[in-house]
Amino acid sequence: MNLSEYIINDIKPLDRDDKIGDIQLLFNQLTYSHIPIKNKEGVYLGCMSETDAHCFNSTKPLSEYSHAIEGFYVRHNTVWLDVLEAFAQNSTNIMPVLNEKNIYLGYYELNDIIGLFNETPFFAEAGSILIVEKGTTDYSFSELSQIVESNNGKLLGAFISKMENDLVQITLKIGNTGLNDIMQTFRRYSYNVISGHEEDSYMESLKDRSDYLNKYLNI
Repeated sequence: MNLSEYIINDIKPLDRDDKIGDIQLLFNQLTYSHIPIKNKEGVYLGCMSETDAHCFNSTKPLSEYSHAIEGFYVRHNTVWLDVLEAFAQNSTNIMPVLNEKNIYLGYYELNDIIGLFNETPFFAEAGSILIVEKGTTDYSFSELSQIVESNNGKLLGAFISKMENDLVQITLKIGNTGLNDIMQTFRRYSYNVISGHEEDSYMESLKDRSDYLNKYLNI
């Protein structure tokens, strides 16, 4: 996926000798969380956040607050999933783009990258979402695929959505089939089914049997 067409150049980096008041004014006009900053030679130094900028003296130069400049960026050839990760790690909605010589090319906007994510088969194709859980040393993606495909399902995507206390949760997007057989197979392989966005007849059956047993014991 070529991201170069999504590089935007309508905001030029401020110079480190510009005043804090300049970046405060820019933030008042824009909806970005950060603004890029460069030195006089045009070398990218990093970004300053809106939160920090509004805490500083408007008459001081940006260079007075170099400790608040965050040096995040991506390369022009960084793959889109890594770009999305960079957005998340730095809590920003603007991501500076540099070439291999560290020349500032422009920036990506978060909404554009998320839009690309929404166009992937994981979101765009019809299917069901299944979340399963197992020990961090007990699961494998090859096993996940085998379980889905052995039930005539088509795995459209999978990712680790949570990892905590030696347990990992994997979110799967599955097409071409219902979920009930797949969920039961996951249980046979000792996976805990956290959520399946389709009627789970196995659980309904267990609930019906439990209700019947409770009525029997209360007679």
